[in-house]
Amino acid sequence: MYKRVRLKDTVEVPPEELADVTPQLVKRLLQDKLEGRMDEEVGSVVSVVNVHDIGEGSVLPNRPGVYYEAEFDAVTYDPQMQEVVDGNVVEVVEFGAFVGIGPVDGLLHVSQISDEFLAYDSENQTLASNESNRRLTVEDAVRARIVTKSIDERNPRDSKIGLTAKQVGLGKHGWLEEDRQQRQATTGE
Repeated sequence: MYKRVRLKDTVEVPPEELADVTPQLVKRLLQDKLEGRMDEEVGSVVSVVNVHDIGEGSVLPNRPGVYYEAEFDAVTYDPQMQEVVDGNVVEVVEFGAFVGIGPVDGLLHVSQISDEFLAYDSENQTLASNESNRRLTVEDAVRARIVTKSIDERNPRDSKIGLTAKQVGLGKHGWLEEDRQQRQATTGE
């Protein structure tokens, strides 16, 4: 879920920038420091959008810059448990598919894609069913539900989000459309 939140953080303004400490400078420094960072409370910082207040600044011993506390607005992405998300498959591996959901990737384990057995084709980066001839490959659009979440603030790339598509209304968008058309054909709607 994307949210706009008001945050406070401290930035170091390097000596060569001290002559002109402006909201634009502080915003750029905050962007460099925070964007892409994962935080357990607010999620992933997508963008710093507006600086509201810049404190007086503090000097620390043996440090060349001046430290300013700033209050600012940021757009964050915080995946919520049981949230339904749309995303695109970014990688297919033997044990499942990684799906890009916002600024993070979630794992759609092979056991959570379909009730059918899905064989892995490493050459084409595809998971395919022999029963229904359905295939899941890179760039396919999918709808899934977040079922597990483990955020690693120190190393955001190690954060893990588990997905499922084994519920009604979830799965590859093309499969959902096929199912809808089949229901319409059998019910006459």
